[in-house]
Amino acid sequence: MPRIQRLSDHLVNQIAAGEVVERPASALKELLENSIDAGSTSLQIELQAGGSKLIKVIDDGCGIAKDDLGLALHRHATSKISSMDDLAKVGTLGFRGEGLASIASVSRLSLTSRFTENDQLSAHAWRVEADHGHLLEPEPAALACGTTIEVHELYTQVPARKKFLKSDSTEYAHCLSMVERLALANPQIQITLLHNGKAQQRWLAGDLAKRAAAIIGDEFVQSGIVVDEGFGSLRLHGITGSPTLGKTSREAQYFFVNGRFVRDKVVMHALKEAYRDVLHHNLHASFCLFLELDPEGVDVNVHPTKIEVRFRESQAIYRFLLTSLSKALAQTKAGKQPEGIDTETGEIKTPVAIPQENNYKPQDYAKMAYRQQSIPLAPIAGEGLQVYETMFADLRQSAASAASVDASPAYRAPIDPAPVMPTISSTPEPEHRPKIGGASIDQPAPWLATPRTKLPPSEENGAPPLGFALGQLHGVYILSQTNEGLIVVDMHAAHERVVYEKLKTALDLANMPMQPLLIPHVFNADKFDIATVEDFGEHLADLGLEISVTSPTQLSVRAVPMLLQNSNPVELAQAMLRDIRQVGVSQVLSGRRNELLATMACHGAVRANRQLTLPEMNALLREMEVTERSGQCNHGRPTWFRLTMNDLDKMFMRGQ
Repeated sequence: MPRIQRLSDHLVNQIAAGEVVERPASALKELLENSIDAGSTSLQIELQAGGSKLIKVIDDGCGIAKDDLGLALHRHATSKISSMDDLAKVGTLGFRGEGLASIASVSRLSLTSRFTENDQLSAHAWRVEADHGHLLEPEPAALACGTTIEVHELYTQVPARKKFLKSDSTEYAHCLSMVERLALANPQIQITLLHNGKAQQRWLAGDLAKRAAAIIGDEFVQSGIVVDEGFGSLRLHGITGSPTLGKTSREAQYFFVNGRFVRDKVVMHALKEAYRDVLHHNLHASFCLFLELDPEGVDVNVHPTKIEVRFRESQAIYRFLLTSLSKALAQTKAGKQPEGIDTETGEIKTPVAIPQENNYKPQDYAKMAYRQQSIPLAPIAGEGLQVYETMFADLRQSAASAASVDASPAYRAPIDPAPVMPTISSTPEPEHRPKIGGASIDQPAPWLATPRTKLPPSEENGAPPLGFALGQLHGVYILSQTNEGLIVVDMHAAHERVVYEKLKTALDLANMPMQPLLIPHVFNADKFDIATVEDFGEHLADLGLEISVTSPTQLSVRAVPMLLQNSNPVELAQAMLRDIRQVGVSQVLSGRRNELLATMACHGAVRANRQLTLPEMNALLREMEVTERSGQCNHGRPTWFRLTMNDLDKMFMRGQ
């Protein structure tokens, strides 16, 4: 057996290069991180053949002194750390001092730099060259400022590595993806990218909004949700995508820790959980988020490529991310645009909701929904009014314990004794069409036998965000008229979200009121359902469901949650028992609590083909406007869409 021997520095560098310089994009990353650490404000990148033939980086940073040029190409030589204390709180992108040495060992490298110290440039630049690890002496060179690095023929003399490289277009795509990450993290730096002599990308120095719009897209920025939350030394800021813009891939997911792009299981799980209630399960969220924390709280010396990190308090980080992002996503109420960013000015846009001059409160909308009607509706005095009152009974019951629900007085307000059918006006030409809050409304068209919605006059200061209901379409969709045009609402999806949020609030407050049933609902059950009720009856009662064993083969439902009193008790009980039996009650009441509540909400929501009266439709619209995350149902599907008058005019070519 051969004796143990010390490997040569050249061989050690080539071994290290296999980990650090996986492909041209990895080499480019090391070079760009050094340029950013040097305080550069402008970067020019030139590539040939996807980086395998040439990688050239020109920066205007502080440069490298003549005496340090040779050291820069030696392993573990760096200016960024000098002790164990420095390693425990790394504040720069690079710190190991092995990137340049590894690249120089598997390529022909040329390093030219002009040093700047105390704002004073050295007399001239110096250049040092290395040919696959063989270092030459520094020599004078011409350079205005900063540093220029050229990497030629990467892996040419290491065929075992070169054969693993892909096509030029694939390698360039990896290089571009890496540059985009660094560009997002450093919007204050101007970056130019050329490939095979042709300019591919040029990002001017600016702010995050403009940089994200250029890389991720204008739609992402304009509809995105601004995040800026802090707690102690932690801060999360950036832009997270609207749930309605979910993507089929994870390409538009950028997360940075202290300016470094990372992929971390703790982070990704927290973000996924935050989007669970509002994003369809087949889609992925888009985001560009930055986590800032004390460098001592994160270990970046975990992976050779530094793309993975380890948090010293991972659970605290997880809770902070989940809470912060959940708070931001709670802005996504129906009828309200979340705070986006203007890509022109970079400023946060004011949320688009109720017009600025509109001083109505939610309770005023409920009154207006009744006062705007013109012919009696027979069902309203009986079933219609009862359903309307039932829909909001939970608000009245929880108002005393949930101070955040301030809309309950709206549904205690007296209802006019003679409700009438809403009317709408005939439609004039676009340039003369009055707004909802306009001073006058035209008379109905002569061919309309039934009067239609008459909207509030100008002194009423406009309409609520989701407007007033006009009617139902095939018993599935609610059509509503607003200042801007038409709103289409999926009534089951919308009501499902409203009920779901109320169930979560009630359970959080340990106040899940029960509705006893006058006649218990008895149904056949197998031995597993019987056992589940006997074992977890008290836990089911905590969720507002009282089930008892009637016989060895039958169960009876004696009470249901007050919020779900109109649901089918048997279907609700069977669904809950099935969930509890599959994962256990402890998992249901902790990790899968929201999934169980979502099941309950789905069974309790108004079903398709259910005919609603206009007051019931308006009541649902008002509920959506004050419910968090009501822009999506529990499964992440949208609950409403808006068609503006301009959209409709274009469809019918009006004014063209």
